[in-house]
Amino acid sequence: MRVRDWRDILDDVAESSAAPDDWRAVAGDRHDGIGEDLYLGHPDAGVFQLKTYAKNPFEVQGVGTELARRIDDDLDPLFPERAGGRFGVQRGIEDGNDAEQAVKRLGSVVETHRDAPTTPGDFFEDVMDALDSPAYGPMEYDAYGRPDGLDHLADEFEEADRLLDADLDDLVDEGGVGHGFQ
Repeated sequence: MRVRDWRDILDDVAESSAAPDDWRAVAGDRHDGIGEDLYLGHPDAGVFQLKTYAKNPFEVQGVGTELARRIDDDLDPLFPERAGGRFGVQRGIEDGNDAEQAVKRLGSVVETHRDAPTTPGDFFEDVMDALDSPAYGPMEYDAYGRPDGLDHLADEFEEADRLLDADLDDLVDEGGVGHGFQ
């Protein structure tokens, strides 16, 4: 297992050739310490874990790793098929022309859904498609705690969870978080 910067893991997810709408995620507070845990999974691209924290309002730091190359039958039930939340991974827009095209596509989606009886899920899918999102799908998320799926995944990948926790704790200590103003 190779621990890397959390942004590198998201780059791997964004650059994968996996079907963008087959991703699923589980996220919530870390069990011990500040920050959040996030597991991303795709049947063909694998399972990834991220641990992040907000160093300040403008900077997120974290670590991550690839845990499995596929979602097997044991892991599949740990990821939501449907959930109250959704997530999407986006690439940065390269230039002004790309931004203008994205705005036009997004405007068209909004107009279409404004005039037609559609569901929030349909709207989300169309927005992600218009923005050419490389990864999106259902997400089990708890902003104030830990959803059950998060604990089950942490148990499944116990050693990786422990290593990532230690590396994130080192980042937190190096960043001086919790030490107040000096």
